[in-house]
Amino acid sequence: MQQQSSPASAPKQIGFIGLGSMGSQMARNLCSRGFRVKGFDVRAGARVAFEENGGTWAESVRDAATRSEFLLLMVVNVGQAEQVLFQSGAVDALPAGATVILMATCPAAEVEQIAAQVAAKGRRFVDAPVSGGVAGAASAGLTIMAACNDETFELVKPILDAMGDKVFHVGERAGQGALVKTINQLLCGVHLAAAGEAVALGAKAGIDPRILIDIFSQSSASSWMLRDRGARMVANDPKVTSAIDIFVKDLGIVLDAGLRLKAPTPLASVAQQMFLAVSGQGAGQIDDSQVVRAYRAMTADAGASQP
Repeated sequence: MQQQSSPASAPKQIGFIGLGSMGSQMARNLCSRGFRVKGFDVRAGARVAFEENGGTWAESVRDAATRSEFLLLMVVNVGQAEQVLFQSGAVDALPAGATVILMATCPAAEVEQIAAQVAAKGRRFVDAPVSGGVAGAASAGLTIMAACNDETFELVKPILDAMGDKVFHVGERAGQGALVKTINQLLCGVHLAAAGEAVALGAKAGIDPRILIDIFSQSSASSWMLRDRGARMVANDPKVTSAIDIFVKDLGIVLDAGLRLKAPTPLASVAQQMFLAVSGQGAGQIDDSQVVRAYRAMTADAGASQP
């Protein structure tokens, strides 16, 4: 159920961990909404842009958490989240009653475990993964899938609204947000892998892939992934907005969820193999639109019609 914003005063301080391509934009939007943001990233190069956008640089994750009422984690995976919160001591540095908001894509079962550990230390926890990529992060147009109790959701809603225009309260139990994001990634990965298969099939027949993408993007075969990734799929060296290895990871999370819930996910399994094939060629950090390379590799001349 989508909720409406409720008035709330800005918190005294938000700690923000993970100022990468998406996190830096999300932190910028928080600053522009009047929130005080103290951020940290292991890449020192993130500091200049963050400070130019109104943030205060922290010298460590503990420094970012100290005196912060909220701690947002936009890290790569669950391992980094655990490192930040527990090994590096961020959760202990937070004031009693502060709120941890985990916004990374993580397996639901492991999110539940993190939430239990955070609660045991007297802090609140919000499971709030996001969808929308760098473009959504930059425009404050992210879709945010939050799971927590009603009271905590009302508390964090103004913060989430500063970063996303589609904020959903998907449940009261940690892990439910993660599971919704997992299903979202199932659809995204399958759509993108199917688009690559279609383009490679047309190229095998000697049809200009640009024409194919133009047609399909305006037909009943269209999807958001095709419209967003299509042009990059046929570019020589597309800018990386999301890497191949991200879908290797995310579709792995889908498969794990299927095993845990005893729900078959055959399409997700095939799609992951196509991303894995490209990653196995040593190209895991290129743009995920290049999943098309896996199909080209399986046909001797499918790449001949490519630019």
